[in-house]
Amino acid sequence: IKTLRDDWVSEFILLGFSSDPTTNRILFIAFLLLYLSSVLGNGLIVTLICLDMHLHTSMYFFLCILSLLDMGSVTTTMPQMLVHLLAQSQTISFAGCWLQMYMFGALGLTESIFFVVMAYDRYVAICYPPRYAVILSWGLCTWLSAGTWACGFFFFVIHTFFTMRLPYCGLACMDTNLIAMVDLVISVFMVVAPLSLIVASYIRIAQAILKIKSMQPRCKAFSICASHLTVVTFFYAPATYIYIRPNSRYSPEQDKQISLFYNVFTVLLNPVVYILRNKDIKRAFLKVMQSSRLAW
Repeated sequence: IKTLRDDWVSEFILLGFSSDPTTNRILFIAFLLLYLSSVLGNGLIVTLICLDMHLHTSMYFFLCILSLLDMGSVTTTMPQMLVHLLAQSQTISFAGCWLQMYMFGALGLTESIFFVVMAYDRYVAICYPPRYAVILSWGLCTWLSAGTWACGFFFFVIHTFFTMRLPYCGLACMDTNLIAMVDLVISVFMVVAPLSLIVASYIRIAQAILKIKSMQPRCKAFSICASHLTVVTFFYAPATYIYIRPNSRYSPEQDKQISLFYNVFTVLLNPVVYILRNKDIKRAFLKVMQSSRLAW
């Protein structure tokens, strides 16, 4: 931590993954490829959903929002990390750190709540198929999406505000019990409450699917939920470890690895799961490719 005065921090020094230049260059190439794959994959999903009229349903509208959240989340941290892997300076300004922490946390909290909205979408689709379009009207979908973004960005202001008000002298040098309590509340709001609602939704969904006597509709119903469940699992597993684990199990090096998986690989998983498993997305992709060939 670099200070202008004894009571004012001007910038932070980021430790990174390695101090070896050769290792950093290798990491730069690997992370750059992962970042580009994540952005291009999620961008492809957004583009296909916007171009194909058959994908203009609530399910794909929510998937489009999820892809936008993922692109925003990975773009908040990865470009800065890529620059620091090659640059001599490993510092970040106080304002830059504040903005990065807020944006990453707010987008993560928004996505956590948004998975509940997507679970509700699957619940209505499986349990009330005839009324699906009526219940999940475009008006309700818009309000649910806007409300999720508003909650995520509003509630993470509290965490950022209390964290940045701490005095820093090498490390935060005052009683941090208040910020620890705020972290606990945010953790419950970010992980425990949404995950509980998702589990409750899928219990009802499983009960509805098991009542279906025909095997083919039952398999189709399970397939509809499989992609969402896969993404939810890979999102909440590292998030639960990071935010809910006891302080006695804290390990900076292990946290780096978990955070990297949480920030990069989970974001990359979304397009992989939905593009490979979803027939409508694959059909839209082939249609766009054929249209491009005809245009040429």
